[in-house]
Amino acid sequence: VSWTAMIAGLAQHQHYEDALSCFWEMQQEGVKPDKVTFISILKACASPAALECGKKIHTCINKRRLDSDITLGNSLIDMYAKCGSIDHARKVFNRMPKRDVFSWAAMIAGYVQNAHSEDALKLFCQMQLENVNPD
Repeated sequence: VSWTAMIAGLAQHQHYEDALSCFWEMQQEGVKPDKVTFISILKACASPAALECGKKIHTCINKRRLDSDITLGNSLIDMYAKCGSIDHARKVFNRMPKRDVFSWAAMIAGYVQNAHSEDALKLFCQMQLENVNPD
């Protein structure tokens, strides 16, 4: 079983601490996480208590130069929003070189989850102005 499969399975079954332990152990063993590993482990950091851990993982993503990946960007937006750090989510959104409909949806949902309904509406209008069709 690969490290990524173990991390994904643990995160999917809400064994977040075990997933994080596995993630750090994997790196101690010299195995570098890939895009799929990062997406899986970010799910384990999607709560206010795990914000600092999520920031560390974001730093790892930047060091691996994967920060321009749309799917990873979307996962980071989701993680930060679920942690209650909507400003960090917006910074990720703003720095994305390309966005897809999921990027917009994640950011709008993040605003709604954090009681920023006016910002959500403004972003929805901006999305339409940029000719992105909501799904």
